[in-house]
Amino acid sequence: MNVPLPPTNGGCRSAPILKERGQREVFCGLTGIIWLHRKMQDAFFLVVGSRTCAHLLQSAAGVMIFAEPRFGTAILEEQDLAGMADAHVELDREVEKLLARRPDIRQLFLVGSCPSEVIKIDLARAAERLSQVHAPHVRVLNYSGSGIETTFTEGEDACLASMVPVLKDTKERELLVVGALPDVVEDQMVSLLTDMGIGPIRLLPARRIDDTTAVGENTVFALTQPFLGDTHAALERRGARHLAAPFPFGDEGTTAWLRAIAVEFGVSEETFEAVTAAPRARARKAIAQAAEALRGKSVFFFPDSQLEIPLARFLTRECGMTAVEVGSPYIHDALHGPDLDLLPAGPQISEGQDVDKQLARARAARPDLTVCGLGLANPLEAEGLSTKWAIELVFTPVHFYEQAGDLAGLFSRPLRRKAVLQMEAAE
Repeated sequence: MNVPLPPTNGGCRSAPILKERGQREVFCGLTGIIWLHRKMQDAFFLVVGSRTCAHLLQSAAGVMIFAEPRFGTAILEEQDLAGMADAHVELDREVEKLLARRPDIRQLFLVGSCPSEVIKIDLARAAERLSQVHAPHVRVLNYSGSGIETTFTEGEDACLASMVPVLKDTKERELLVVGALPDVVEDQMVSLLTDMGIGPIRLLPARRIDDTTAVGENTVFALTQPFLGDTHAALERRGARHLAAPFPFGDEGTTAWLRAIAVEFGVSEETFEAVTAAPRARARKAIAQAAEALRGKSVFFFPDSQLEIPLARFLTRECGMTAVEVGSPYIHDALHGPDLDLLPAGPQISEGQDVDKQLARARAARPDLTVCGLGLANPLEAEGLSTKWAIELVFTPVHFYEQAGDLAGLFSRPLRRKAVLQMEAAE
């Protein structure tokens, strides 16, 4: 089974890339904890940071006062920052208290922040030391969620990459699906693959620490998120092989992603069509309904989540929009290449950000819809531009067939709202 994808009008893989380095408008990698702590139900994320870090997490998560989430902050005080206290001793004491209070914790992530990196606390050494103390009941790992030269989705990438070296070795031929998905979406994905006869299917991250998730030279892996560059590299170092494909957004992207796996595992075209025909039809119908407000409209992407390129592919090819500029914090050819192949030629492709220069281009273009971070949305709305918060696309279930209509709806709602407001103003 090897059905070619539709023509792409040249695609954008070889298009010139405008590379910018300047002032950025993004959240830091600590934000990833908000969805990771919900996904990994026996994990705890301990941020080694400041009160500002703690306030960010509390605000972003909307945590109720009577709930105890699976994350917290070991706050660095003035004496720590001044080098007047042994931060490692204090961290060991906080971990001891945490694990005594929460015996359900099986994985503990020590998460670096801007302050901990500035004063150079060696969290890797701390994680190794604490693992020896608390093994085998608790596995202690570390990664950086610092906002220094990173964007917010890199927090998940760093977290998953930290898990790869401790996965067990395997010689079995297995599929590893990588990237945190809402449970309902993950279940849909696993059901589709299982119905094709593909298995065993391993997940990274698993909902609970899973000794069956292993990796080796016979492992093939598929990414569900386009921001997992470090995890991709870590898996390849373990001998696993990446199945390159467009990301599973919309009908086209989901079908291409599933087909890449189906081809790898020898699924017949008849079986593939039998499994995917009904959900594909539902996805197409839902997209068509939601995309009525999008056809013929222009879209401009500020770099934020690294979802920009596959989402631009979805909006242009499945929703009838025209992309003016598609900016991404980083462009990774092995990950973004298949979507760039499908993205119709025409838009400016940019990597990195100089926010003042990009704002000038957006204001000159006056797109119908601008996808950007929270810090830019309100000023642009005040100037009459319709915006979509980029971070909402990470928090909301948008992958695979059953969510395709919802994905289109996230982009169409700002335009529908603007049209209603204009009608009301005219009355």
